[in-house]
Amino acid sequence: MRDGTLQEKNIKETDEVYDLVVVGGGLSGLAAAHFYRKYAGPDKTVLIIENHDDFGGHAKRNEFSVDGHRLVLNGGTLEMEAPERYNQWATMILSDISVNIDAYKKENLKTNHLYEQMGLRSGLFFNQEIWPHDYLMPKSKENAASQWRYISEEALKNAPLSEKARQDLVRIVSPTQPDYMTGQSAPEKKKSLATLSYKEYLLTIAKVDPTAVAIFQKTGAGIFCVGGDALPALFAWVMGYPGFSGLGLGDVPDGLLSDLQGGQHGRQKDSEETVHFPDGNATLARLLVSHLVPGATKARSQDDMGLAGFAYEKLDQPNQPVRIRLGTLALHVAHDGAPETAQTVSVLCAPAGEAAPAQISKVQGRQVVLACWNMIIPYMVPSLPAPQKEALAYGVKGPIAYVNVALKNWRAFKKLGVAEISCPGMFFEEVQLAEPMSLGGLKAPMDPEKPIVVRMIKTFGMPGLSKREQYRAGRSVLLGLTFEQFEKEIRSQLQRILGPGGFDATRDIAAITVNRWPHGYAYTYNSLYEPLDWVFTETSERPCVKARQPFGRIAIANSDAGASPHTDAAFEQAHRAVVELLERQTFPFVSAMPGGSTL
Repeated sequence: MRDGTLQEKNIKETDEVYDLVVVGGGLSGLAAAHFYRKYAGPDKTVLIIENHDDFGGHAKRNEFSVDGHRLVLNGGTLEMEAPERYNQWATMILSDISVNIDAYKKENLKTNHLYEQMGLRSGLFFNQEIWPHDYLMPKSKENAASQWRYISEEALKNAPLSEKARQDLVRIVSPTQPDYMTGQSAPEKKKSLATLSYKEYLLTIAKVDPTAVAIFQKTGAGIFCVGGDALPALFAWVMGYPGFSGLGLGDVPDGLLSDLQGGQHGRQKDSEETVHFPDGNATLARLLVSHLVPGATKARSQDDMGLAGFAYEKLDQPNQPVRIRLGTLALHVAHDGAPETAQTVSVLCAPAGEAAPAQISKVQGRQVVLACWNMIIPYMVPSLPAPQKEALAYGVKGPIAYVNVALKNWRAFKKLGVAEISCPGMFFEEVQLAEPMSLGGLKAPMDPEKPIVVRMIKTFGMPGLSKREQYRAGRSVLLGLTFEQFEKEIRSQLQRILGPGGFDATRDIAAITVNRWPHGYAYTYNSLYEPLDWVFTETSERPCVKARQPFGRIAIANSDAGASPHTDAAFEQAHRAVVELLERQTFPFVSAMPGGSTL
């Protein structure tokens, strides 16, 4: 596909013609199928083509069985951020598949604060490669006003930092710190902060000691897959990071810009509003599939999804309205005739994983939604206009690895008094106990003597490069890492952090799953590298808007099309794509090509 050398020979005519073919079986693709049947009718036929061996895309689920205990954790998308702020189409789909957030919250009311009740707090690990020696610093037990997460004067007393570094940290978490940008108005300060990285702000404006700034080198990495060197200081202010209380910027209005396509703001603030199932948003994917292909599972309700089994061989059966074809790569998509007049679109497919597939098969759709990774679309649809191809190529995805480690017990966490640990100088920047959440028959681990899953997160920032260049370089690093290298780092890091609590990596680790996402988070616009209008407005000049224009009977979905990695963006883009197709079907005078109507 990349080199344009696809040989269109030995093509098997399947004689399969569907009302809609969806390329991509992630949340956006599943949602597109749902919206299409909702609007066009349940009798319409839909084929969903997915190159992986499971549905859900980034909404992936990991399962373990340890000493008779069934453990589940997300292997990708963790949560719904502020679902009460979801757009109407995302809200609609949650209602259609019977997601009941209030019932879920009620179910987990007693365990929601389990770790805090057990005295487990957040912590910061100083590693000897950057600081004088290894040291785990738990959050202070004092609920002081001058405290940010794990940083406070009390907590820092024994930290391996100079006195200046300690005092600088105490200063920037204080609610009464100085104004570091005197002489500028609040709007001027905000514009300056939008074009200055958080790292540079701390070093050059707030004058924080470099050994203290190193604590923030992974700031925002879990959201943007790059650290504080590529995070605009204005984003850090909106997200609640320290160093801004004296600038007179005012309060960040609740939900400020949270609905703006791009995902940079608002919902990234620390909040109790996030909702996550034990397997993250894989529960949403499973609910969607149970509605689209009811024969694949007996499970129907939200609670059923905790322990639900799926008969994968029933996902792609003849004579059912919706078929999900896993392990299948869409290679080439083209109208059967001129895009303006064609009645069908042909999709050439091959088994995923075969470097030189012996057989290429063809299916046809009266309409097609490409809900896949948008950067691949120019290769898949070579007849697209050149400007649209260029726009599709812009959004480089962020690489990230979610590693889930099943432990036979979590006594060490209990003894050390921590539930989540930030490790800004180590291989994995986050180490977290699985949230104590239950879903129906799937019960949360509550006893430190019993098994649990630990989540470890690694991003691949490459300071010194632009955000897009960091993504490309980081992806190369990720794809070059073997499982053995991951395992070595996992065992070493957990041993160093938890060893003082009695942890033994050889004895206590039961299983490891590494979820590599070389093309993970959708690209979001960044005011260090892109025009301010792209970041703070919904201008049609943004590449994602130019990229997602309909092309004949082909429409483009996926969260990439909204320049946002959030689940509600994936749903919204699916809805838009389906409506674009159905509008043209109903009103044929609507332009089939990018650039507007023919009237």
